[in-house]
Amino acid sequence: MFAIVQAGGRQEKVAPGAVVVVDRLDAEPGSEITFDKVLLVGSEGGEFVAGAPYVVGASVTGIVEAQTKAKKIRVFKMKRRKHYRRTRGHRTQLTQVRVTSINV
Repeated sequence: MFAIVQAGGRQEKVAPGAVVVVDRLDAEPGSEITFDKVLLVGSEGGEFVAGAPYVVGASVTGIVEAQTKAKKIRVFKMKRRKHYRRTRGHRTQLTQVRVTSINV
């Protein structure tokens, strides 16, 4: 069984036991979290239920494993012949969630 959920403005395909990395959620590691915005639920037999826009009554539950940061990116600005150069770094805050069940 799998589902497609909307988390942090992106769509993620999840299955029970899978670890999903989403944008930062306000939850402590070890706490349980529920995703209510389920777009599609599929089963092993090939049949699926699609929502318009969300599947009514479906949810995905998981346990927060860790709060991490993404790989650092460099933001470099330059104006030629003006001796203007600026370098900044940025790391996005992420949350790792282990999916425990898909409820339909």
